Amino acid sequence: MIILDNAVLSDDLKERHFVCDLNKCKGACCVEGDLGAPLDEEELPLIEEVIEVVKPYLSHEGREAIEKEGAYLLDEEGDYSTTTINGRECAFAIYDEKNILKCAIDQAYRDGKVTWQKPISCHLYPIRITKYDHYDALNYDQWDICAPACNLGEQLKVPVYKFLKEPLVRKYGKEWYGKLEQEIEGKQEL
Repeated sequence: MIILDNAVLSDDLKERHFVCDLNKCKGACCVEGDLGAPLDEEELPLIEEVIEVVKPYLSHEGREAIEKEGAYLLDEEGDYSTTTINGRECAFAIYDEKNILKCAIDQAYRDGKVTWQKPISCHLYPIRITKYDHYDALNYDQWDICAPACNLGEQLKVPVYKFLKEPLVRKYGKEWYGKLEQEIEGKQEL
């Protein structure tokens, strides 16, 4: 376990290897499961802010689901998640020319249309964050659909925390990530 400022990190983040292999999994994490992407409460106004710009990127079914149910839902446990199409595929999921699922919000971001990239839960996956009163617990979420990513990560020897440097910096900041590297690798500077 790694304790760093406002976070407790599972040892899996330094010991396990992971590199998304979208050519093999086809973005299955956008479809599998019974809820959409988990959302932080502070992300709700961000979705509202970008929704009109993102709508043209959405599939017909995604637009219909959002028009019917809204861009996000509140579940029985009081947690927010993105709307799904028929209780499966995230309403923001879109297929590219290789039939790989991607995020419409992220595509609008990459096209320079919006300034918010996508829900942090998606960007950080396979890390899942559990929020407690005084800290966040960061854990590796092992899922069989990510077996190709685990295999590729193992081949390339890329630990989870390195693969997810960009979203970890986005969530906690560059200084925090530098401390994480120092804690794990014994580095004196970035």
